[in-house]
Amino acid sequence: MIGKVLFFIFRAVFLIVLPFIVLIRGAVYFNTSMEWAIWPSLAGGVVITTLLLFIYMTFIYGKFTGKVGDKDNLQRRLIFAFLIVAGFALHAIIFISNDNIKKPEIKEEYSELHPFLRLGIGTILKIDSKLVVTDGQRVKEDYEKMGLKSKKQSLHYKQEDGFTYAIDLRTNDRSEWRNQALAIYFGAMGFNVLRHVGTADHLHISMKCKYLPGAK
Repeated sequence: MIGKVLFFIFRAVFLIVLPFIVLIRGAVYFNTSMEWAIWPSLAGGVVITTLLLFIYMTFIYGKFTGKVGDKDNLQRRLIFAFLIVAGFALHAIIFISNDNIKKPEIKEEYSELHPFLRLGIGTILKIDSKLVVTDGQRVKEDYEKMGLKSKKQSLHYKQEDGFTYAIDLRTNDRSEWRNQALAIYFGAMGFNVLRHVGTADHLHISMKCKYLPGAK
């Protein structure tokens, strides 16, 4: 009995989070493995997530009515699914609360962070509202100010496409299991995850960058 209940809960949670996984992981896969450009990759993630959500909606509709629905009904369902997915992705990429930003200047630079990193952060914020971005874009002088050796190349620097490919997240004042869960989440979504203890303990999250091959 307990096993059946646990399986039901696991299945329900999996079905709920699967669309978010498909959206982010799909976009990252198209960009880093298929080498599609950023926006076509995002569109690919949105399309496959829309189809998944459409299947969910059709299954639920069939459960209640015993029918799949006519052509117009299917079309409306598909459009509705697309609007939900596209709206969510747009909101996650554009919006971040001041409560989740350590310093005002980071928010000003947030629009220049790689869209998929913003998508990943915007999504996990729905669950982990206490997440705090501690650092984003840097220039060489920033490393000297922190007492660190200046880097010739860094994913924190703005790249040729106008985006930065790395961001730092706070680990202090957070339980270790939450930090570990955050690291697992970003790793599963296709991002590079490192625990840095330079000037302060933090998670360094980055995207694969064609301008700096192998950089993390």
